[in-house]
Amino acid sequence: MVRSIKQWCLNLLSGPWLVRRYFSAAAMQRIEAAIRQGEARHSGQVCFVVEAGLDPYSLFKGVSPRERALALFSSLRIWDTEANNGVLIYLLLADHDVEIVADRGISRHVKPEEWAVLCQQMEQLFRQHAFERGILLGVEQAGLLLQQHFPAAQSGSNELPDHPLVL
Repeated sequence: MVRSIKQWCLNLLSGPWLVRRYFSAAAMQRIEAAIRQGEARHSGQVCFVVEAGLDPYSLFKGVSPRERALALFSSLRIWDTEANNGVLIYLLLADHDVEIVADRGISRHVKPEEWAVLCQQMEQLFRQHAFERGILLGVEQAGLLLQQHFPAAQSGSNELPDHPLVL
C-alpha cells in the first residue's frame, strides 16, 4: 500500500491520546455493552480493535489496514471459536480505515461485498467525526447478520472478550 507523506505522519504521530480523543471511557463502555447485547441474540463472537497508527516497521513494509486486520484476526485467535463465527471489526484511526474480517463459518453466509458495504457506511460516519456511532453501527449490523445465520445457542458461552481492545 502506498501512503502519502501526510498518512505517514499521521500514523507515526498517533498514539493512545488519539484513541482517547475519539473514544471516551464512556464510549468504550457503550461499545462493550453493544457487543454483549448483540451476542445475547446470536452465537457468534464480535471483537472490536482500535489502533491509533501503525508502527514505523509496518509503514516501511507497506502494510495495509486489511493486512493488519488479518494479522490481528490470527494473533488474537478470533478464528478459534467453536462454530468459526468470529468477526473482527478493526479501526486504524490514523487512516480512518475500518476493516471487517469474518471467520469461515459466517463467510459461508455473508459475502465480502456485504461487509464492504458496512465498512463504507461506517467510514461515512467517521468522515463526519462520528466514530462511536460508526462502530456501534458496525457492531449492530454484524450482530444482525450473525443472528440471522447463528441464532443464540443454549449454552451462551462467551469465547472472546467483549471489551474493546486498544493497541
